Parts: sequence; C-alpha cells; structure tokens
Amino acid sequence: MNRAETVSEFYKRLPGHAREDILPGMAGIGHINVFSRETCSVVTPYSRRDFYKVSLIIGTGTLYYADKWVKIDRPAMLFSNPVVPYSWEAESEEQSGWYCLFTEDFIRNSERVGSLQESPLFKIGSNPVFFPALGQLDEISAIFLKMTAEISSGYAQKYDILRSYLHLLIHLAMKANPAENFHAYANASTRMAALFMELLERQFPIDSPALTLKLKSPADYAKALSVHVNHLNRSVKEVTGKTTSEHIAARIVQEASALLTHTDWNISEIAYSLGFEYPPYFTLFFKKHTGVSPNRFREATV
Repeated sequence: MNRAETVSEFYKRLPGHAREDILPGMAGIGHINVFSRETCSVVTPYSRRDFYKVSLIIGTGTLYYADKWVKIDRPAMLFSNPVVPYSWEAESEEQSGWYCLFTEDFIRNSERVGSLQESPLFKIGSNPVFFPALGQLDEISAIFLKMTAEISSGYAQKYDILRSYLHLLIHLAMKANPAENFHAYANASTRMAALFMELLERQFPIDSPALTLKLKSPADYAKALSVHVNHLNRSVKEVTGKTTSEHIAARIVQEASALLTHTDWNISEIAYSLGFEYPPYFTLFFKKHTGVSPNRFREATV
C-alpha cells in the first residue's frame, strides 16, 4: 500500500489551495489551513493522509472509511485521523461546506493537546461522522467562516485563535448525535482483524532513518484500536490463523529486508527506524526469523 499523502503532496495535487501568505508563517509550529468544499473533487482517492482533517459536508454522497461506508444524506461533520484511509463519492451537484487540515505538530503546540488526541472523534475504530442539528449547523458554519477570516489576518497570535476554534468544533461535534447508519462489511472478528491489518500496513514503508515505527506490540495496536489486547489477539487469530505478534514480526522482517536491499542506511539506522532500542536486538530478531544476520542478508542481495 502507498504511504500517507503529506501536506506538501496535498498542495501539489491541488495547487490552487496553496497560499504564499500562510505557508511561510507556519515554520516551527506545524501547519493549518481552511478551505471551501466548493472546490472539492467529486471523487477523492481512497488513501491515508499525513494530517488531520475536520470537514463540514453539505451535500449528499457516500463516505468510505476503514472497513465501513456511510451514506451522507444531510449536513455532516467528518473527523479524519492520519492513520485510517478514507474516500468520498459525491452524489448531489451541490457540494459545499468547509474543511480544515492540520498536522500533529500544530496540535502539539497547544496546552490542551490531550483533550484533542484523546478525543473519541479521532480514535481508530470510532465513529468519525456526526450529524449536527439545524441550530448547530449555523454555529459550526459561523466558526468555519471565522477561521477562514482569521487565517488571512495579520494578527500575530492568530494560530492560537485557530486552535481554540478547532477545540470548539470538536466539542460541538461531541454534543451532536453520532451517525448510526454505518454498514459493516463482516462480523465483529473480521472487522477487528481487518482494522488491525490495515493499521499494521499503514505503518509502512519507513521513508527516512529519522522516522521511527510508532506501533510495535499487540498492546500498542490494541490501544490505537480502543480494544482490550486479548480481544484483538482472539479476533486476529480466529480470522487469520496467526497471532497478532506473528503478523507484526513478519511485517517488520519484510520492511527490514526491503531497507537492507534498497537503501544505504547502516544497520543501526534500520534498527532504530524499526523500533529497536539497540541494534543487537534487531540483529537477533532478524536472524531468528530469516536464519541470517542483517549484514549477511545485505551482502547476499548486493
């Protein structure tokens, strides 16, 4: 599977969205921008993005998200996290509203970061769609309009104001009713196994020695999916016949083999990028699963 689309790639794909007055001012604090949905494509590609996104969708269509899909037949808010892929297929000619994209670095520059990262709106496996009531729709629209005006202003502290607006949107959504008409593709165990496999694959490829594998153990994946690790292990084993640990180890070996073959990174860089605290631990792990050391493997593939 392809890696996540970055903010820079987003602007290359939609060059009309880049604004010279905003991008230079975001150095060191992450990135945020606000757009009208009137310029959105009728169909967006099914992929993961390397940024968060909060959208107010006015128009009808179908949202595909992880292993589910939902019909949007009235104004809705969508909270997209950077891990789970999604796509949108419009049905009505009218497609309006707004969306705000922002990076994790922008979130971290907030004293209230915990309230956002721990929000059920962005957790994998949670319900990301909310249908606001009529009165709430007017309020949410007004906030997006204020964000659009603020991001174009010359006020030195405008990014603090934009963070506050983001938090306000999140709390308004949490007060609304979540969508209940998601359609699951399979039973609970199959869905859980599919979410795990999707999340596992989305950790790769590792594009730089500076990047480190974030989810390393079954417990890490269970936490990201908001389930007990025993439930995750049982579902994955039932559906695939292999344990969660076996899947993780196999995918790490696969990535390690690719890095050894196709990059000039040294063994320590590969070890750290794959989440090993010490290079010897990586060497032992790789030899256990392949029968040869990383160095021997690399020599054989040169």
